[in-house]
Order: sequence, then C-alpha cells, then structure tokens
Amino acid sequence: MTRLAVGEALAVRLYAAESAIDQALIETATLAAALPAARADAWLSAVAGQRAFAGTAATISALSDARAHIVETHNTLTALARKLGLETLAVGPLDKPGDGPPIGGGGGDGPGVAPDMVNKSLPRRTIAC
Repeated sequence: MTRLAVGEALAVRLYAAESAIDQALIETATLAAALPAARADAWLSAVAGQRAFAGTAATISALSDARAHIVETHNTLTALARKLGLETLAVGPLDKPGDGPPIGGGGGDGPGVAPDMVNKSLPRRTIAC
C-alpha cells in the first residue's frame, strides 16, 4: 500500500469521526433544548428533570472537548502529510463555509461544487485542510 493510499484511507476515517462528533453535538443540543420545554409542557417544577438537564449539558461539554481534539488531530495529520510530500487530500463536502454568503451551492467564498464536478480531480493548489 502506498503512502498516498494510506493517507486517503486515514482522511476518510478522519472525516467520518469529525462528522460523527458533529452529529452527536447536534442531537445532544437538540435534546438539551427540548428538556425545559418538555418540563414546562408537563407542568412540572424546575426541580423535576434537573439531573437530566445537567447530564445533557455535561455531555455537550464533553463532545465540545472531543471536537477540539479531533480538530487538533486533523491539523497534526495535515502537517504530517505535508512533511511526507503527499498532495492535499479532500474528503467529504468540498464547499467549506467561508466569510461570504453562499451563492450557487458554494460555501460563500467560491463557486461551490457543481453536480458534474463529483469524482473529478481537484486543482493542484497548496491549500491547508
């Protein structure tokens, strides 16, 4: 197996891990938002369900820490790939959000990804992940 193939396999796993953590954060935050409304809808006192709310809040904090660690891992692997002379690997959505508003399916700072661009070679640029 070549170094490039190993790097591509790791990039796929890294993207999957990042996505899983983000999805867990979304679901847990949605639960945290629903808990106070559920308590109010059931006409329960503020004391009822406090432990569940605190546990959910602690989970959000832990997932936030996990996200920071996976981003650090991403940056470390990117630096290692550069040292090894591997070309930039892109896995997952290519239209990362930017400062500008999204236009035409893009992330805000470029043209975005068109349907006919899937599985085509990426332009050779030295852009960090």
